[in-house]
Amino acid sequence: MEHVGIIERYRQFLPVTEKTPVVTLREGNTPLLPAKNLAKALGVDSSYEIYLKCEGLNPTGSFKDRGMTVAVSKAVEEKSKAIMCASTGNTSASAAAYAAQAGIQCIVLIPEGNIALGKLSQALMHGAKVIAVEGNFDDALTLVKEATTRHPITLVNSINPYRIEGQKTGAFEIADELGDAPDFQFMPVGNAGNISAYWKGYKEYNDRGLCINLPKMMGFQAEGASPIVKGKPIKNPETIATAIRIGNPASWKSAEKARDESAGVIDSVTDQEILEAYKMVAKTEGVFCEPASAASIAGLKKYIVKGTLEKRVIKLRIVCILTGHGLKDPERAIQTIEKPETIQPTLPALEKILSSTI
Repeated sequence: MEHVGIIERYRQFLPVTEKTPVVTLREGNTPLLPAKNLAKALGVDSSYEIYLKCEGLNPTGSFKDRGMTVAVSKAVEEKSKAIMCASTGNTSASAAAYAAQAGIQCIVLIPEGNIALGKLSQALMHGAKVIAVEGNFDDALTLVKEATTRHPITLVNSINPYRIEGQKTGAFEIADELGDAPDFQFMPVGNAGNISAYWKGYKEYNDRGLCINLPKMMGFQAEGASPIVKGKPIKNPETIATAIRIGNPASWKSAEKARDESAGVIDSVTDQEILEAYKMVAKTEGVFCEPASAASIAGLKKYIVKGTLEKRVIKLRIVCILTGHGLKDPERAIQTIEKPETIQPTLPALEKILSSTI
């Protein structure tokens, strides 16, 4: 079957018409991997089925492409000549790529010094006008909102409802592949649009009888950037997980609604827990995700240790959303792991290392 983008695959669920020019990079259709080795490492028995939704396999390496294809398609339909966003990285990469595909201008505001180089390089290569702001993400987003109200530029952050419409298709894909929605979905929470989007997707599928189950939405912020958990904005959020270093999420209220309607949680995990999960999933499953993505696995581990996941007689199905690829932030990986050993180019030198390795 030919792989089409999410607009063509799920057109009946999306706010598009025959007049909408579809701007696509064939996003979506990302792998849902059974994570048996990870389950073993987490110490759970065979009554748990854990899956990884690998959104880093989207065209620009993150889940943002799902929302961007719809947002940019609608912007072109509305004759917009430029799009604009604030970004900690992934949104800028996606916006720039889809703007390039559409042949329109992209302007990106980033917090100075707080963006992973893998993401910054993407935005620059795709021809976006990148502007560094002396402040954090929230400062950049405030500027974008002000500028797009004064100028004929379309805002493509997740407060643009078309972004959420596209991102909800991740839920459709999971339900299509499993034959129903999972029991629990664990995911990172930054600007909080994605947890809202997935919940919207599951509810729409449920309303049409395409899934019977509705999952508990389990969202996780980094402890140093956990305004929803603490119940107030954080002026200077800090975490190694740059993608979720956000102190005042744009989709705060809708995220809380998703949490409450699904009887789930929005909790926090420490940077240390994130880094441990980041390395664990790479070593056990061969999946390299960016640090923010690992917040979902860190959250799962936290709740397994706490023993608060409800036990069932039948299989408990859990999906962890891995929002972005590890190559988005290669410098973090290099800082986290052991450096390569250096040897002389001789067989005895190699065999000395092999004797302690295998």
